[in-house]
Amino acid sequence: MADPDPAAVAGPPPAQSSRNLTLRVLSSVVLAPLALAIAYAGGLVFALFWTIAASVVLWEWARLVNNADLGAGAAAGWLAMGILYAGVLLAGPVALRSDPTLGFTAIVFVFAVVWVTDIGAYFAGRAIGGPKLWPAVSPKKTWSGAVGGAIGGVAGGLLIARLGGLAITPMLVIVAAALSVVAQAGDLLESAIKRRFGVKDSSQLIPGHGGLMDRLDGFLTAAAAAVMVGLVRGGLEGPARGLLVW
Repeated sequence: MADPDPAAVAGPPPAQSSRNLTLRVLSSVVLAPLALAIAYAGGLVFALFWTIAASVVLWEWARLVNNADLGAGAAAGWLAMGILYAGVLLAGPVALRSDPTLGFTAIVFVFAVVWVTDIGAYFAGRAIGGPKLWPAVSPKKTWSGAVGGAIGGVAGGLLIARLGGLAITPMLVIVAAALSVVAQAGDLLESAIKRRFGVKDSSQLIPGHGGLMDRLDGFLTAAAAAVMVGLVRGGLEGPARGLLVW
């Protein structure tokens, strides 16, 4: 398979980058309130929303695989991984939101950690710069951005916990920090997948963001980790409580 376009690896010119940032902000202004409203609604509406999201992500994944020059065996393997990837995206938030007492708070907690991590990493990386985090996979990400994102993600998560009337304990701080790291790992994982297929974005579905895979990569891994912690501590009846109450 041919290497990715060097221009795509190097990144867009400054004017295009500025336009992309504007589109990202405008898209977020629309999508974030929608995601919060659907999380608040919960129930069937929430499950249907994430079923649609997982279906779109699977479509984007299959599109990457079908456009690549892969043998039949490799293509089937990649498609199987795509089904697993989309399934995790569906199962994580639905299981977390199912908690009748703290489900909404837990979803917003994960949203806050992931969103503020993304924002903090972007601005800290631009302001501080320094050594690259993993240049072979994501040439623009820096260690300063990763640390700044983690600090921001913890602050965002704890703010939601405080607003939700929860006690801020050392373990909750550790959980928020871990979810921020896992979210950034999910971002890198998706970058590695796209680099494997020689594309910059999974699709052009969301202006300024690319595809739904590009927008939900960190949330997918953070929500999956959050659910695992919640289920271990709270069981099927209280995964959100297991995540948030320490």
